[in-house]
Amino acid sequence: MSALRTVLTVTAASLLTLTGTALPAGAADAATPATSGVIRPASAGLAPAGLRAAAPAAFVAPAAGSSLEADPPPAPKRRFTIRDDRVDQTSGLARSQNYDGIWWTVNDSGDKLEVIGVDKEGKVRAVLGLKAPVKDVEAIAVDHDGTIYIADIGDNKKNRDMIEVFTIPEPSNLEDSESVKFHRYDFEYPDGAHDAETLLIDPESKRLFFVTKVSSGKAGIYAAPEQASIEGTNDLTKIADAPAGVTDGVFVPDGSLAVLRSMTDVATVEWSDEPNVIARTATPTAEGESIALSDSGNSVLIGSKTSAVYDLAVPSRKPAATPTTPKATPAPAADAADSGTTKKSHNLRWILIGAALFAIVITFLTFPPGRRERLDRMAENARLTGQPPPDPHGRRRAA
Repeated sequence: MSALRTVLTVTAASLLTLTGTALPAGAADAATPATSGVIRPASAGLAPAGLRAAAPAAFVAPAAGSSLEADPPPAPKRRFTIRDDRVDQTSGLARSQNYDGIWWTVNDSGDKLEVIGVDKEGKVRAVLGLKAPVKDVEAIAVDHDGTIYIADIGDNKKNRDMIEVFTIPEPSNLEDSESVKFHRYDFEYPDGAHDAETLLIDPESKRLFFVTKVSSGKAGIYAAPEQASIEGTNDLTKIADAPAGVTDGVFVPDGSLAVLRSMTDVATVEWSDEPNVIARTATPTAEGESIALSDSGNSVLIGSKTSAVYDLAVPSRKPAATPTTPKATPAPAADAADSGTTKKSHNLRWILIGAALFAIVITFLTFPPGRRERLDRMAENARLTGQPPPDPHGRRRAA
């Protein structure tokens, strides 16, 4: 009996040992609470005892030669130079709607109002004279119907009660005309006099916008009524702030952006209920007061006081930078194979534990230690005295 008890005890101990060693590799980890998705601090570079350090998400470096910054725009190209005494200091530039390769310009200030057409070689092709009293002509624009707008809006001393815009149709022929009929529109600011050098025309609605000029601080964008009238004075409404030092501007063909220039840079404005600057780039020349769409409409022409004209890409918004802060990686969901292995390992664990417990219970219930030792002593005494061995169930044996 002692030998049987020993065997059962050894079997139970072996089964308990197997519950910790007979599981497949990695199964024991399945029972450990997952730590993926949480970055825990480690002391002296080591993970806390009993936990695995959670790996951060993989950081993908930019490809060779790439950059988080937008590609630099093409260098400005000199398109042409206006070499004609009739254009002494161009103050505005506007692409013709009716003639390919023609731009209309005006001279800065003076009391003589002329609209001058130049071609892509810088040659003067037509001079249109308007017998209109002016004070400081600073801008010119053309709408999609071919109407030319000449803006008498300069006011260095800020003492004008009104500003004026004159309109004429593009001529049916590119030839000089000394007296072109015109319409005049009067406008008034809601907050006093302002100096201005920029007139914008919405490509779709043909609504007029004026951008005031200040040497520092914030200027303003003012909108004319949707339907300006040649009778009476049209009240302007301020709709947004504007950068300082703006000397001219133009809408892109679809009207989603306006491009404003100053003496030193060109700014792209996202046109919405609240226009805002989204990109800038330096101008190719430090002095200049004109900007117009190129003949392709995909870039702008920048005029200078020396009458040199450059082709410049419209500044575009830079893409958002890729976040560099690593984020914790969520724990991947176990696939079907891993799930099946884990389930089998758990079943095996409980089978072994149950067998071990069963062996222990049988050992100690069937062979209590005190009773077994007593029967052993009684059997030994009976052998020495020649008496029959005792009955293990406590019954007396017959003599």
